[in-house]
This record gives sequence, structure tokens and C-alpha cells, in this order.
Amino acid sequence: MSETISLKEKFYGCIAGTYVGAAMGAPVEGLSHQEIEAKYGVLNTFLPYERNNNGWIREAGTTEDGVERQKLMTTAILAKQDRVNAEDIRSIWVKDIKQDAGGMITEPFENTLLAVAKSGIPARDIGKYCDYAGLSSASGSCQPIGLINAGDVRNAVADAFEIGQLYQTSKSYAVRWAGVSAAAIASATKPGATVDSVIGDIFRYCDYTDLALKIDGNKYGYLRDNVIQELDSGLKRTAHCKDFGELREAFDKIYYGCGVPYCNSFANEALTKAICILRLVNGNAYEAILAGVNMGRDTGAVAAIAGGLAGTLKGAGSISAELIKQVDYATSLNPYTNNQRTIQEQADGLYRAFHARLQKINTFTETMLAV
Repeated sequence: MSETISLKEKFYGCIAGTYVGAAMGAPVEGLSHQEIEAKYGVLNTFLPYERNNNGWIREAGTTEDGVERQKLMTTAILAKQDRVNAEDIRSIWVKDIKQDAGGMITEPFENTLLAVAKSGIPARDIGKYCDYAGLSSASGSCQPIGLINAGDVRNAVADAFEIGQLYQTSKSYAVRWAGVSAAAIASATKPGATVDSVIGDIFRYCDYTDLALKIDGNKYGYLRDNVIQELDSGLKRTAHCKDFGELREAFDKIYYGCGVPYCNSFANEALTKAICILRLVNGNAYEAILAGVNMGRDTGAVAAIAGGLAGTLKGAGSISAELIKQVDYATSLNPYTNNQRTIQEQADGLYRAFHARLQKINTFTETMLAV
């Protein structure tokens, strides 16, 4: 008989898996798996690290840019106690993002997006001013969007489409992969969820083929999308893999881009790898993190996405308390972070916000049934 994981444990597992995965994967981000193996064997611990030659040696356990974006989404949800839209998150950007964070804990291009956000243009237009349309900026950080929509996969996808436009244009395939990320988290919160049921919900709700593209109410044609085709191909390609070593070798044959900015950091690669890792480890959060960390290329994003998804499905029981404590300690020392709430505080706040949302739904239902 499988262990019952409470919804509160799932929320905590999501945040713990994401933060620990990001912190362990960040120091080796951009390295090939061959380089990681040659230097560390199997990397299974936190390391201090520097980024962009900026002189800041980060405490071991320090998270990275994806978690910073996630924190902004979480803060918006805590403020609203409900689902959020791009305008809600833009207001948090303007209030919480530190001016000197760009190039330190966030990417340099986010300084431009913040300046645009302060201009007052519609929040859903901000992503038009990002030069990097395919990145995992939204898909690697929208775990809170899945949590506030726990069990409500359809609305999780809709909200991810909305919020993804803070970072990318509305037509960007990265926005559609953000829908996959949020859908997976929302699905994994369901009672009795399994790896197979999560993948099934992704295939059900994220098949965007023939999805009408509407802008300001006008239909402009249809999205001929390859999200499900790519994910299905990845799952089939790695079905024989018995460990993450075999998994990464299978992916070497399809994901090897180089020579352009952020060549390792595209949303389709990160999400496909993370979901295949989830299946490989059968939802064990710590094993998902190790696989992501030692996968090579965008190790921070892949470990965070895989760890957060596995943590949502089966809780954080496989992640040691020492790892979680070290991440909280590193956060307390981080001068550039958007907030210094602990993993527990982030998760508990989101859990309370979800219950506040449920109460609003219940009150509305009772009111309308009384008519």
C-alpha cells in the first residue's frame, strides 16, 4: 500500500525540491556531464560558487535566478491569497527586485524587463522586450502557479500562459512549456497522483495542436505546436534507461546546442529532461535532484524542475534536513535575494493561500446554490 502524502506535505516537498535542486545544480551549470563526472564523480552536495566573474562567492546552498523568479510569484500569491495574473506579479517586481540584483542573482536582461515594468505598459507586453524568447525563465519558476491551482490543471495552464508573457512573447514556445510545468505541479497535488497520472494530465491539457490563438478577442489562426510530440519522443527515447547515466547519454543525441547566448537554457530541453527524470526515479525527490545535477548543461533548472515536481508528488521525505537547513542558511546570507523567507515559510504561506482560495470558491458556491 502506497504512503499517503498530505496536501501540505506536497506543498512543502515542491518548494524544498525546487530550492535544493537549484542550489545543488547551480555551481556546475553550463558544464557537460562529462566535465562534471571528471571533476566530482557524482555530485551530491552543495558547493560555493561564483557566477559571471562578478566577485561574489556564494555560500554553499545558495539558489539561483529561477528561484528568485519563483519567489516573486509566491509573494504575489501571498499578497492576493488567490490566483495571480501578470499585473499582480509586475507590482511585486517593482517593489521587491533589488536594483543591483541583475547579473548577480538574476540574469542581466532582467534589468531591462524591470525597467519596462516600471514604464507602466501592460504587464503582458513586457516579455516582448526580452531578446531570449525560448528560455526556461517562466517554465523553471512557475511552481507556485501550479500550487495555487492545486488539482485544477486547466487553470494552472491558463495562468502559466498569462504569467509567461512577463518573460517571453505570447507566441513563444517557452510560454507553452511553462504551461507544461504548471500543469505537472497542479496534477501532482491530486490525491493518489502517480507519475503516470501526471504525465497523462500533461498530455491531456498541454496538447496545444489546433489551439486557437486569440489576441484581444480576435482569432489569428492556430498554433501548430510540437510540445507533446517532443515530450512523447523524449519519453520513448529514454524508456530503456535504468539510471541517470544512461538517461543523459540518450539526451546527448538531441540536446547539444552551443555557440549562442543561453544555449543550454531552453524550456523544451529542461522540461523534457525533468519529466523523463521524474519517471526514471518514480517520483523520489532526492534522486530526481541528483539526476538533474549530474545531467550537464542547465543543471540548475533541470534539478529544480525535477526536484520540485517529484517533491510535489511524494513529499520531501527523501531530502535530508541538513540540505534544507543549509539552503535556508545560505538564503539568510544572500544580500541580493528578493526575500529571505525559509523553505517552510514559503510553503506554508502558499498552502494557506490555497485554502483561502478554496474558501472563496466554497462561499461563492453556497451563495449561488441558495438562489
